[in-house]
Amino acid sequence: MRILVVGSGGREHALCWAIAASPLCDALFAAPGNPGIAAVASLLPVGVDDHAGLLAACREQRIDFVVVGPEAPLVAGLVDVLEEAGIRCFGPSQAAAALEGSKGFTKDFCARHTIPTAAYGRFSDPEAAKADIRRRGAPIVVKADGLAAGKGVTVATTVEEALGAVDAIMLDRLFGTAGTEIVIEDFLAGEEVSFFALVDGTHVLPLASAQDHKAVGEGDTGPNTGGMGAYSPAGVLTPALEARVMAEIIQPTVAGMAAEGNPFRGVLFAGLMLTSTGPQLIEFNVRFGDPECEVLMRRLRSDLLPALLATRDGVLDRLTLRWADDTALCVILAAEGYPGTPRRGTEIHGLDAAATVPGVEVFHAATRAEGGRILADGGRVLAVTSLGRSIAEAQTTAYEAVDRIDWPEGFCRRDIGWREIARARLAG
Repeated sequence: MRILVVGSGGREHALCWAIAASPLCDALFAAPGNPGIAAVASLLPVGVDDHAGLLAACREQRIDFVVVGPEAPLVAGLVDVLEEAGIRCFGPSQAAAALEGSKGFTKDFCARHTIPTAAYGRFSDPEAAKADIRRRGAPIVVKADGLAAGKGVTVATTVEEALGAVDAIMLDRLFGTAGTEIVIEDFLAGEEVSFFALVDGTHVLPLASAQDHKAVGEGDTGPNTGGMGAYSPAGVLTPALEARVMAEIIQPTVAGMAAEGNPFRGVLFAGLMLTSTGPQLIEFNVRFGDPECEVLMRRLRSDLLPALLATRDGVLDRLTLRWADDTALCVILAAEGYPGTPRRGTEIHGLDAAATVPGVEVFHAATRAEGGRILADGGRVLAVTSLGRSIAEAQTTAYEAVDRIDWPEGFCRRDIGWREIARARLAG
């Protein structure tokens, strides 16, 4: 088969890395890809938002199957465009992608289908939103309704901070049109975990568990980011809790979307809070997480491509997946200034040395090649991903590779996996 992966980040590099290993893959392309992806796929200079260009590229390269990585083209309806042209795709329709494209849509959907989530309000008027915040008090959560690259959420510890978030989103347009409407939510106390499942419209195949670190600072402090690291498996998601997530959140969502005429096909990513009363949905994403995808692909022992094809074709009930018992851990190297305005164009050395550490893969998340050099080209730039027999071993290996990378303008958290390591120590 001739496969095209749409996207250019660490998630797409990990997907290409896994797909390239499939005996079903005769030729692999990425649009637009990045210098790391170029090691396993042919790059096509077409942006993820250029639907006409992507369709033309599919026809020119005789593509059999397209895997759409990022959320923006999914929400914009790329899968609909390609499927209507007869090109098979992995990913939800535009209507089903509303589960990520609009937080308000998802909250209303949860209310209709009795899916556990925080109490909320939707607002298009900033003054009405502020009045709701004053009524609810703090801590409280303020979210831009639309896509904001993982940075449109403020967990405010004071009313004043929440009011400032409303101004930043709705008046200053910090996230553009994504902030035309906002969602105000009650604060949920507990531990966050990521739950992934392949969904073919009817059947659900759970994937391995993972946890990420969203805060930019060590000890999970500072502003939220798209993710500064992740690990899999997540010990906090016990088999009993996973069964509750499936029964109370995932299955009702799949059934509800089908009943409303928008069956979901693709990967459903539930961001969950494990509260004292059980799991509650924070938000849905309609694609693999980043950096969670990197750790999932490192642990997957089955061929990824048949699973993606079965998801699209509605035959997931015929499939099982095997996972390594090992732990995978990913450390994000980010550019100076992130999660604000990242410093671009700085040169990165030592990538080859990092890749020689046993058990390590360095996935490129935001790089560009120029004159034989690798340059930073975004906020989260590299995803250094290791595999170890324990969370502690995986962490040690990942940071050994990180320390071989020479990039003074980059930074990372040095405590990825700290909660899981603490749990392992208590258990041991």
